[in-house]
Amino acid sequence: MTYQEPIYDVAQIAQVEIYSPNVDASVAFFRDLLGMMESGRTEKSVHMRAYEDFYLRSLTITHRDEPGLGHIGWRASSPQALERRVAEIENLGLGRGWINSDFGHGRAFLFETPDGHSNRIFWDVEYFDCPEAERSCLINRPQRRPLQGVPVRRLDHVNIMASNVTKTKSFYEKALGFRTRENILLENGEVEAGAWLSVSPQVHEIACMLDRSGSKGRLHHVAFWYGTPQHLNDIADVFAERDIHVEAGPGKHGISQALFMYVYEPGGNRIELFGDSGYLILDPDWKCRTWTEENLERGLIFYGSPVPQEFFLYGTPEVPDAAVEAE
Repeated sequence: MTYQEPIYDVAQIAQVEIYSPNVDASVAFFRDLLGMMESGRTEKSVHMRAYEDFYLRSLTITHRDEPGLGHIGWRASSPQALERRVAEIENLGLGRGWINSDFGHGRAFLFETPDGHSNRIFWDVEYFDCPEAERSCLINRPQRRPLQGVPVRRLDHVNIMASNVTKTKSFYEKALGFRTRENILLENGEVEAGAWLSVSPQVHEIACMLDRSGSKGRLHHVAFWYGTPQHLNDIADVFAERDIHVEAGPGKHGISQALFMYVYEPGGNRIELFGDSGYLILDPDWKCRTWTEENLERGLIFYGSPVPQEFFLYGTPEVPDAAVEAE
C-alpha cells in the first residue's frame, strides 16, 4: 500500500473576517463580553485579536448589509511553502490572484472553495507590539489577560456550510494539505454531511457541514478558544444576565470531544466558544473516524442538551425558510 506523504505547507489558521450589518454592536460584543482588543480600523472594517493571538489581528468585522463570511486567512509554513500551495491552487482553477498586502499581513494569494468561500494564504505577518502597560510577566504570552468580560484566548477554527461537503473537503486536502480527521456519512455512505480537517494535531481548523438549503458560500460558525471549561459557565452567566440567546450548550460534542457553547453575535453570525478543544492527534497514520446514523446522536452530543433544529439549518447570510423547507 502506498503511503501518501503529508503536506505541511500550511502552518495555522491566522485570521477570519466576518460581515455584520451592525459593526459597532458586533465590536462591543467581542470587546466587552469576550475580552478581545481592537487593533485598528480601515475603511468599513474593525480589526481585533484575543490576548493570546500573537499576530496583529485574528478577527476582522466588516460592514455589509447581511452577515456572513468575508474570508479565512491561512499562514503558510514558509515562503517556499506559500509558492507551492499557490501553484496547486492555480492547478485546481480556483485562484483569484495576488494582493500586495492587507492590514496585519503582507503579500497574499486569494482563492475560493468550490462553493465560493473566500480564502487567502500568506507568509509575512505583522506581530502584535504590546504597549508596556499591558505586557505580561509571562514572556511567552503576547499580553496580560484583560479584565473585561470573560476573555477568549485565541481564534480556534471556522466551520463553513457546503452544498457538497465531499468536494469542499477534497479541495482543502488537495490545495492546502489538510487531513480529514472525522466525518459524517449518511444514507449508507452516499451522503457526506460533515467533515473536520486539520493541518496540525488539532482535530480541526476548518470544518464543513452540508447546507441543506442548496446555497453556496455560507458560514456556519467561527470558534474561539478558552481552554478552561469553567469559562463556559462564566460566560453563560454573563449572557443570561444580558438576555443574549444561547443556542446550545454548555455541552460536549462526541465529534472532536470538545466542550462547547453556541451564541449569536449582534450581527447575526453564530459564534462557538470552546471550553476545551478535545483531543490531539499525534498519530502520523491517523485514520478518519466516520460517524453514521447508528452513532451520530452521541457524535453530536456526548452530554448536555440536544442542539436545536436551527443548528443544522441556520447559516449566514440567512436564506428564506422556503428554500430550506424545499430541500
